[in-house]
Amino acid sequence: MMEKVIELNGSSDSSSSTAIEPDEVNKSLISFEADRSFEEYCDENTRLVDIKGHAGENGSMVDPIPAGKSIAFVQPNNHRRSDEPTELSFEKFPENHEEKLKRIKIENALDDPATTQNDWRKFAKSEYGLINDDLRRKVWPLLIGVNPNQVDPAPSLAELNNHPEYNQVVLDVNRSLKRFPPGIPYEQRVALQDQLTVLILRVIIKYPHLKYYQGYHDVAITFLLVVGEEVAFHVMEILSTNHLVECMQETMEPTQKRLMFIYPLIRKENPVLCDFLERSTVGTLFALPWYLTWFGHSLNSYRSVVRLYDYFLASDFLLPIYVTSAIVLYRQNEIFQEDCDMASLHCLLSQLPEDLPFEYLLQNAEELYRKYPPKRVEKDVENMIANEKVLRLKEERERQRRKAYGVAKPSHHSFIGRLLPHLQVTRRSVFMTTAFSILVGFCAYYYRAHLMPLSAAVR
Repeated sequence: MMEKVIELNGSSDSSSSTAIEPDEVNKSLISFEADRSFEEYCDENTRLVDIKGHAGENGSMVDPIPAGKSIAFVQPNNHRRSDEPTELSFEKFPENHEEKLKRIKIENALDDPATTQNDWRKFAKSEYGLINDDLRRKVWPLLIGVNPNQVDPAPSLAELNNHPEYNQVVLDVNRSLKRFPPGIPYEQRVALQDQLTVLILRVIIKYPHLKYYQGYHDVAITFLLVVGEEVAFHVMEILSTNHLVECMQETMEPTQKRLMFIYPLIRKENPVLCDFLERSTVGTLFALPWYLTWFGHSLNSYRSVVRLYDYFLASDFLLPIYVTSAIVLYRQNEIFQEDCDMASLHCLLSQLPEDLPFEYLLQNAEELYRKYPPKRVEKDVENMIANEKVLRLKEERERQRRKAYGVAKPSHHSFIGRLLPHLQVTRRSVFMTTAFSILVGFCAYYYRAHLMPLSAAVR
């Protein structure tokens, strides 16, 4: 691969600048292949799709809409398995009046040295987010405390190719070719691949206790495309030691525990829906790529991806879980139309509709976070885990009791045990032995009482 570095916000010549804007391209594809982190997800998803097939046709959703909001209800995408590539549209939409006003406010804030980090968070979380990538290139670093003018130069790819994770990272990057904007020259695309590989390796080399997972490259590529390689490294190292740190552990156990937050949140808002999902045993596997990639794998709209990144950068690291819960609650009518089984609901939930109303969903997620803060939900999760342990222990004891009751160990202190030390004594054998003993005793009694006197008389 080429070692030439081409910044998105600058050409290979440092004296010029040629940014790749979303309006210069039409669409591309996200590639999301399975490896050790997503192997279970993809294998299970494929199995469930094979069992159920694609999700069935559903009617339009009729969820309540807040006053003053106009939401287009959509059908779920029923033509793609969730472990297949997602078409990523880079289409640029014209600004409406509110977006224009907000853009002007953000531009003015950029010129005001008194603007605080809290101000940037408000801009990022409020409706329409940061509007466009020109503003994101400037504001994203400020959101998490990165100074774009004080960044470390990137090493060459040749300096990092001895890392143990090198081959896996390169493999994943090669699989994500279609995530890059289409229409760029081959040389620049290859250079972007190199930049993405270097970006990922720099983080895991600097923080060796953090483990790379598949899906991490989906997050990294978004920042690479928006802020460029050098700033993206500092953004990713902060995210990797904060927002994504649980995902980068030796095992997926911390991530699986976080996904368990979904059910208490749903139960608090809609107990009937929660009971339906729990009876189906669908679990939380459908939400795994959403959490690990900040929805970057599962959405087919670049505009939606970067809008969510605005929000997540300015929020608590668990907000993707709250957004997931808001999405499930929003789709309750579709869910109730499905059969209450794992295959049906996994196929439905793992495929996101094409035009989810994210501004509405983000407001709902924010309200869920306010009503049910993480510490409160964590107690519910701990109770769920404790109850599950008690249930499993009870089931194990019952299993052992049935085993002991059905297949008793022979007692060598008993007569039968001494007589037949290798005999396996079961309920049936004990019953048969007892019955036979009674029969023999009865025959002996009858013989002694009736037949022996008769025999003596005959003599």
